[in-house]
Amino acid sequence: MQLTIKTTKKQELIDITNKIEDILKKQEIKNGIINIYIQHTTASLIINENNDPNICTDLLNSLSSIVPSGKWLHDKIDDNASAHIKSSILNSSLTIPFENKKLLLGQWQSIMVVELDGPRNRNIIITIIKS
Repeated sequence: MQLTIKTTKKQELIDITNKIEDILKKQEIKNGIINIYIQHTTASLIINENNDPNICTDLLNSLSSIVPSGKWLHDKIDDNASAHIKSSILNSSLTIPFENKKLLLGQWQSIMVVELDGPRNRNIIITIIKS
């Protein structure tokens, strides 16, 4: 199945935990693993805290510090090389166990899309495997 997320900023983190939980609740499978895969090279998926919005800002700022914009060969084509590099450092997929249709995330863990070259529509493929 597929989930489409519309981003609104050049760089942002979007919590999709509730959307993934809603999909999981509608499935017949009670226990297993869920794989979440983003079909893009300038966006990523992460698990991190979303209770304090400063975490999201700090993450984006630290990525920009590590991989600054405007100094890469690919920038001559479409000026988004830093987004490609940042995305490669992060994840394109996540696999999370679930029991009784509930994600087994830690207390502060959230599933987030990391937009690095928006705004865009981002396609996420979801695969659920019974255990």
